[in-house]
Amino acid sequence: MIKKTTLKNGLRVVTIPQKGTKTVTVLVLVKTGSKNETKDKNGISHFLEHMFFKGTEQRPTPLDIAEALDQVGGVFNAFTGEDYTGYYAKVDVSHFDLALDWVSDIFLNSTLSPKEIEKEKGVVLEELFMYRDNPARHVDDLWMKLLYGDQPAGWNVVGTVQSVHSITKKDLREYIQKQYVGSNTLVCVAGNIDMAQTQKRVEKYFGKIATGNATSAQTVRNHQKEAALLLEYRKTNQTNIALGVRGYNLSHPDRHVQHIISVILGGMMSSRLFVEIREKLGLAYGVSTESESNPDTGYLAATAGIKKDYAPKAVHVILREYKKIKTVPVSKAELQKAKENEKGHMALRLESSDAKANFYGMQELLRGEILTPEQICDKINQVTPADIQRVAKDLFRQENLNLVVLGPYRDKKQFSPLLKI
Repeated sequence: MIKKTTLKNGLRVVTIPQKGTKTVTVLVLVKTGSKNETKDKNGISHFLEHMFFKGTEQRPTPLDIAEALDQVGGVFNAFTGEDYTGYYAKVDVSHFDLALDWVSDIFLNSTLSPKEIEKEKGVVLEELFMYRDNPARHVDDLWMKLLYGDQPAGWNVVGTVQSVHSITKKDLREYIQKQYVGSNTLVCVAGNIDMAQTQKRVEKYFGKIATGNATSAQTVRNHQKEAALLLEYRKTNQTNIALGVRGYNLSHPDRHVQHIISVILGGMMSSRLFVEIREKLGLAYGVSTESESNPDTGYLAATAGIKKDYAPKAVHVILREYKKIKTVPVSKAELQKAKENEKGHMALRLESSDAKANFYGMQELLRGEILTPEQICDKINQVTPADIQRVAKDLFRQENLNLVVLGPYRDKKQFSPLLKI
């Protein structure tokens, strides 16, 4: 049974017992990310995440940080998104206290050495360049840029060369003071644990977290009046595309319908786009759809790496399938396949303690409400063919279309006339 508590300092604690495992995961989540940034300090959320691995008073060097868990076979990492930042350690349950001590140490006691800050700027910029040099990855950044433009939601989570170079220790300290407070943070512990003892342990290690009210993210300007197209020329052998629509946020009652539509279109090897683009036409090795719902934004998009001369053909096929799903009712058999696929994937994803921590913790962080897998399955089971068609008609409107093309194309005229549905 999941338990949620709030400590006196405002820190939320979520505990998820899992008796069928020999592991435990400690995950700390902060409700802050690139949407909370200013343009001149774009990337500071992600940069701070890196710096938490560079040393504390107890573990002064990056090697000390890494060896603490390497020596027990632990798994540890961190991540930053538009709306959140997370830090976690997964260990054998016998090392539970070590995991708590380690995560709380890097989270609360990082020294933010100026020498390490300057060194890490080079590391972060190499990460930025790595993503840019990978077309299949870079098209995702272009997609966000196209949807949201020059506002935090449209900026790169990693930042820019200029903004990363400008970050100072003072900037990092001020960001911690504003965002890394108890009311904006939660600790999620999942695995083979005793719930009562776990809460006491979390309070012991995280009791000194600062109190206060964090700065909220900017409200996203999320309006579109006509189909939009973004081309980035690159001399490649393959053209990467992202084609989709703005969708529903986490609070929208139809977000589960949107997700099932995504599964039908490109979430399986037997999905419509996989069959049409790969199996029938042989235009791509990989093609898929993604449904994303965030606190104030959402989208549904198909992505694919296409033979360079056939990108317009692929765009035509994807739009044809978008039109079909809103005009021709989906069969009960195909809808049931998509439902069972999604429920099955969720069951497989949630077998490990780290997956459970992320699943429950992110819901509490971003929605303030936790749905169990069973409750989500109930919502999925309630989706009808009529729901699919109704939501598809709402999503797949011409003025809601967005297309990113990354490859050897310079002229928008090859794609603009295609954006009709």
